[in-house]
Amino acid sequence: MDKKMNILMFSGEYDKALAALILANAAKTMEMDVTMFFAFWGLCLVRDPQKMTDEDKTTYEKMFANLTPRGIEELPLSKMNIGGIGKKMLRDMMEENETPTLKDFLNGAIKKDVNMCGCKLSLEVMGFKEEELLSEVKIITAEEYLKDALESNIQLFI
Repeated sequence: MDKKMNILMFSGEYDKALAALILANAAKTMEMDVTMFFAFWGLCLVRDPQKMTDEDKTTYEKMFANLTPRGIEELPLSKMNIGGIGKKMLRDMMEENETPTLKDFLNGAIKKDVNMCGCKLSLEVMGFKEEELLSEVKIITAEEYLKDALESNIQLFI
């Protein structure tokens, strides 16, 4: 029997993204089909800093885009961020233990063919453009995601 996992990635925080991507990579290693659906703050994980633009955006969209993290490694911690000191400590500890970076886990998930989907409505509300996301991200509706999630053995909301 084929196994399937769906992760709805709502958070835009480093440690939560780390947990989600570790699970996605582990599930693919176990030969599971994995879909990650990035909604609202979760879209910050899959924005490509090289493709971000202010073109054709309202003043609010420009301000919002420029106040959100510019790349996956810039995400804050959910707890004990302490102006970035907590995150630096965590990253130093990860390096000491030879743990891959968050970007490494994202690239691993991409190489393992994790299905990366962005929420169409979230993209519009946040003022992000489809072309600003990683090329591996497919834009779908919430209904399309739910149809896929209904077929899953594991469903996670992070």
